[in-house]
Amino acid sequence: MPKYSKRASKKVEKAMRERKKGTLRSGRSGKKVRSKKQAIAIGLAQARREGAKVPPKRKKSGGKRKTSRK
Repeated sequence: MPKYSKRASKKVEKAMRERKKGTLRSGRSGKKVRSKKQAIAIGLAQARREGAKVPPKRKKSGGKRKTSRK
């Protein structure tokens, strides 16, 4: 059984094409996307919003943050 639907793969494919052309922009900041990973994430997020079959986002691990002390 596939993890991702065809609609999800089409969205990712479209995002990758836009990235290659240089027209893909990220959310609020509107900066140009250069990273392949970020383009894939944008495509999957769009597919999720449309209700396509996509696994849920990974949970962030709550690692310790390094702080500098004087």
